[in-house]
Amino acid sequence: MTDKIHTEAVDELFDAILTLENKEECYCFFEDLCTVNELLSISQRYEVAKMLKEKKTYHDIAEKTGASTATISRVNRSLNYGNDGYDMVFGRLKKD
Repeated sequence: MTDKIHTEAVDELFDAILTLENKEECYCFFEDLCTVNELLSISQRYEVAKMLKEKKTYHDIAEKTGASTATISRVNRSLNYGNDGYDMVFGRLKKD
């Protein structure tokens, strides 16, 4: 895990996120926290990660999500060499 993001401010942000109890609260908080474009970019990267795990091609992913090949590559790099955060979440969602 990258030490660059381990700050008191990031810890406090994550603590705040962990207090959210449902999707509506998430919408309220994240609409205040992020710009529309930031939130759409984050959700796009998440969608790209799901499609990469489903073995979709870059072409199919770009066509469906509108993501650039650079974004798809960055997400793919995170899936292959990151901290397994995507896999952790996908695994938990699969159980539900």
